[in-house]
Amino acid sequence: MAPEIPTTSTLPKAELHVHIEGALEPELTFDRARRNGITLPYTDVEDLRGRYDFSNLQSFLDLYYTGMNVLRRAEDFTALADDYLARAAHQGVRHAEIFFDPQAHTTRGVSLETALDGLEASLSSSRERFGVSTGLIACFLRDRGPAEAERMLDELLEHSHRITGVGLDSAELGYPPADFANVFARAREAGLHLVAHAGEEGPAEYVWQALDVLGVERIDHGIRSVDDEELVRRIARDRVPLTVCPLSNVRLRCVNTLPEHCLPRLVDAGVRTTINSDDPSYFGGHVGDNFAAIERELGFGARDLREFALNSVEAAFLPEPERDRLRGQIQAG
Repeated sequence: MAPEIPTTSTLPKAELHVHIEGALEPELTFDRARRNGITLPYTDVEDLRGRYDFSNLQSFLDLYYTGMNVLRRAEDFTALADDYLARAAHQGVRHAEIFFDPQAHTTRGVSLETALDGLEASLSSSRERFGVSTGLIACFLRDRGPAEAERMLDELLEHSHRITGVGLDSAELGYPPADFANVFARAREAGLHLVAHAGEEGPAEYVWQALDVLGVERIDHGIRSVDDEELVRRIARDRVPLTVCPLSNVRLRCVNTLPEHCLPRLVDAGVRTTINSDDPSYFGGHVGDNFAAIERELGFGARDLREFALNSVEAAFLPEPERDRLRGQIQAG
């Protein structure tokens, strides 16, 4: 049985920043390893979970990529998505725009079609089974460079009807968004939505580049925006959504402690902020747990949490009737 969480944490909401590979729980990791004949470098579930102590983004990514080696067949991706959706639904998620990293799979011999087929087998019936509508956003691994991203986009465009948009993630420092200008221009021409990780560990300048060079519609993380007052005024004025992940920021040492988080400053500046889990298996909880944490540690009340939930719906890539449906659920919730 899933643990009880505060009522405010089960408020209906959209989740706009969650990596499906980062929702791989240790129990499922060992289950898939057994099914696929893979020997893991961990003695058991508790040994694996005990390694979730990260010094920075790269230390997390090293473990993250090791874990996803158990995802080999379409059914593995289906099981992963089903597990995430069940947990997210318990915490109030009614719409999820889910990231996945196709290059992390194709570079280890798992085809794009395998990953898409497996995810689609879950997501295509997610509303009926879990009460969660979904979208799928394919992210380019910035540390693998723009040339490989261009080739991946070629493959993705053959399946453009199966994805909502494209994003940019993985190790940020030293890989500025502007390097991917052509990739994002092509994706925009194909009618795909655009998002990008920027300003997590990287500087505020990366947020400027994501907005002005890539032309993204949302900024994932964006917490380093507070280092540039002009940038904060810009994103507040233009209502650019930030998909903030508080527990992730603490676990990856982007912020020392949650009470030191810049989220209140962003809210006070009028920035449209949303609350998300990022990689829930690794960072201490799903989106409802993040709501509970900012209520407890940052003093946000029920009205504030409802506003975060409404922001998530306004920032989602949804048709207006669906947006209205979710607004109504939040107001009633």
